[in-house]
Amino acid sequence: MQQEVVADGEELEVWIDQDLCTGDGICAQYAPEVFELDIDGLAYVKGADEELLQVPGAAARVPLPLLVDVVDSARECPGECIHVRRVSDRAEVYGPDAE
Repeated sequence: MQQEVVADGEELEVWIDQDLCTGDGICAQYAPEVFELDIDGLAYVKGADEELLQVPGAAARVPLPLLVDVVDSARECPGECIHVRRVSDRAEVYGPDAE
């Protein structure tokens, strides 16, 4: 059963575990405003200034208009490396560790 995409007014952030990234680029196809492949062939999230956040575990806020695309990226990622969590308590709501 597919989970519903909800934000419930909560701010969400997304990060990528590069150790698991397969470099398929599905995330960048779904949400190029949020994800980008770097020269190393791995995906990274982008900061507000469009800079790639390359520090391990670095997270970027999920703009509400892009929530569905970001969640679809997490669901479709073959490496299961995209994590979407609430900013308030850092609980993962979409991704491999979501409850």
